[in-house]
Amino acid sequence: MTSDAALSSEAVALADRIGELVARMRSAEAELGAVLVEIEQRGVMELFGYRSAARLMEHLADEPKPAAERLIKRARLLNPGRNLDGSPIPALAPATGAAARAGRLSNPMIDVITSVLAQVPPEHCASAETNLVAFAEEAGHKQVAALGARILAHLVPDGQEPDDTEPVVPTRELFLRRKRTGIWELSGRFDDETGTRAHALLDALAERRTGDDCPDFRTTPQRYGDAFSDAVDLALNSPELPMQAGERAHVMVAVSLNDLKSGLGKATLGDTGTMTAAEARVHACDAMIIPAVLGDKSEPLNLGRLRRLISAGLRRALFLRDRGCAFPGCHRPPRHCQGHHIRHWADGGPTDLTNLVLMCAHHHRLLHRSGWEVRIAPDGLPEFLPPVFIDRRRKPRRNNLHEPLPFAA
Repeated sequence: MTSDAALSSEAVALADRIGELVARMRSAEAELGAVLVEIEQRGVMELFGYRSAARLMEHLADEPKPAAERLIKRARLLNPGRNLDGSPIPALAPATGAAARAGRLSNPMIDVITSVLAQVPPEHCASAETNLVAFAEEAGHKQVAALGARILAHLVPDGQEPDDTEPVVPTRELFLRRKRTGIWELSGRFDDETGTRAHALLDALAERRTGDDCPDFRTTPQRYGDAFSDAVDLALNSPELPMQAGERAHVMVAVSLNDLKSGLGKATLGDTGTMTAAEARVHACDAMIIPAVLGDKSEPLNLGRLRRLISAGLRRALFLRDRGCAFPGCHRPPRHCQGHHIRHWADGGPTDLTNLVLMCAHHHRLLHRSGWEVRIAPDGLPEFLPPVFIDRRRKPRRNNLHEPLPFAA
């Protein structure tokens, strides 16, 4: 055998091996997407304590959140789902999903096919998918995109109807509306000066988080939403906030003592709202919300007041010890943090430095719901134990981002 023939044979063997591995990778990714869709349908919060499957993927696979969201979005189109009432939702592209699980389609190819099918009239969707998947067996995704464009030109010749409405831009208007689901919708229009000041405030609070829990790949709207929540907390905590009926602005939360201890059940939020008892436990740690704890006959057992749990002096001691959010890798400064009771006060935990840790709102909620634990180490500093599904050994982790106090020698 000549050297050229030997090289050709080796090249074919290597190319075949690459093809086998790529097919396995594609098949595994399609199966992974199907599992994540199933987790979403069963309830990622109930199963793992995370608010989304993408957040879970950040911890389990060290996967950037945008990449995880793309994987899950693609999987929703390929796999059947369920409505809130349990009724089935057929997959947009079931044949594409079968080909993906067999390892025959790349992600760009899947995206091309599903984007075309999303625009095809439902009665033509099955036949269009058959043609696209069959053509995908012998062509690249760019050629399939060209075929999809021809299909759309035939089935939807007029394209999408344009939106030519002109929005009205008032000088200063703000709309805040509570929906029946408990979600609040905020919208408004502001003059240039107000908008610029609001943008500067939110931009300062919307910096990406750093931490050992996961990289922060929140979208800009998500970061601005969290920043708005932080801005509300800072405003409620301001000593210059105007008084209402002789008191600083506050929100009352009523919850039974049994529900507060167990974290199960509901709590009444303000006049019309509700929150889970687990959320009430978070706010009861150190709240600008006033907790009203009720007995079996709804009699008030303990009516809190602002900052009643952690005194100003104790808060200063927390600031000096933790220097900011103590969660591993978080950079949030003390003024953005809350005091968390390691052993909850409803369970008899004391309000002293050995039972408190400083945490930002994001990591405070994560600690209450996801399996992370915190304790005070023998040296008097807080350390965190990750859930078993992140680290089976549960090796303690600490935050080393905050500058230590400059103690003199």
